[in-house]
Amino acid sequence: VQLQASGGGLVQAGGSLRLSCAASGRTFGRYAVGWFRQTPGKEREFVASLTWNGYSTDYADSVKGRFTTSRDNAKNTVYLQMNSLKPEDTAVYYCAASSTAWGSTANYDFWGQGTQVTVSS
Repeated sequence: VQLQASGGGLVQAGGSLRLSCAASGRTFGRYAVGWFRQTPGKEREFVASLTWNGYSTDYADSVKGRFTTSRDNAKNTVYLQMNSLKPEDTAVYYCAASSTAWGSTANYDFWGQGTQVTVSS
């Protein structure tokens, strides 16, 4: 499975962005997907995750109520809708796929290139 995150950009605080994670491979619908972010000098941080069918989701406390992840397996794409963005959300965002588990502690087998999100105050 190959993943490519896109949709990042520069937005003012309080604004919204929608990230997309496009995947190749006919079996993508069998994978759970996680979103992570990282800023220079800091460890990678879990943001959100959803199961292979999208029925269950999990979010970091810092984004609950503001971010929503969903998927369209027919399009091999997972989305991260980010609302009420804050300067502290600034980071490179990555998507990753897991064939065995989901959530913040899952072992993700495949990682995409990140997309930069910058939130100005």
